[in-house]
Amino acid sequence: MRHCELHPWQVSAAAARRIQQRLRHHVKVGEHVRDIRYIAGADISVARFAPTVYAGVAVLDYANLEVVERQGVITRTDFPYIPGLLSFREAPALLQAFAHVQTVPDVIVCDGQGIAHPRGLGIASHLGLLLDVPTIGCAKSRLIGQYQEPAPQRGAHTLLYRADGTTIGAVLRTKDATKPVFVSVGHKMDLGQAVDILLHCGRGYRIPEPTRLADQYVGAMRRAHTSSSL
Repeated sequence: MRHCELHPWQVSAAAARRIQQRLRHHVKVGEHVRDIRYIAGADISVARFAPTVYAGVAVLDYANLEVVERQGVITRTDFPYIPGLLSFREAPALLQAFAHVQTVPDVIVCDGQGIAHPRGLGIASHLGLLLDVPTIGCAKSRLIGQYQEPAPQRGAHTLLYRADGTTIGAVLRTKDATKPVFVSVGHKMDLGQAVDILLHCGRGYRIPEPTRLADQYVGAMRRAHTSSSL
């Protein structure tokens, strides 16, 4: 897969924030994806103060959620850990992994935020713009926004919104009596469809299958690399 070169990566934190402010206006929301055949999960593993990044992509058949391709890279980053700017630390490694992907996904699910971000450009939105592919942010915790707790049954969800009432995501229960996940549009996606897609991708776990398998993959890469370095 190829990606667009929208900006430089070796930038200061202040410049990164300006890039986010500029790119947020190019994010498309409310679009419906038709005929989904392949869905990918993207995840990284990196210690907060370490330079080594493990990035992985798992591409699944959307109908049966079986893995059709995995790609991963081990690389380094010089960008510091700064909340709200994590895509500048993580996206370059993910782009390297996606460069090896042969089975182009119709949708990408990221372990992180989409537009539910202080400047409206979390990792899912940033990656969606770079790859020009519909993306969904599915985070394990809230970054910004207000919400009411959804009912305890799987499939229950409530809206996540800014203080001014603007909807920026959904709080979705993917498993009975389990903590919800925080869903937001990344790019070229409708929030309602994003919720439906993530429920379709559930296999009895809190985390949807695409990102769950990507997480397993990068975890295995990290353990193998750490062991070989001892």
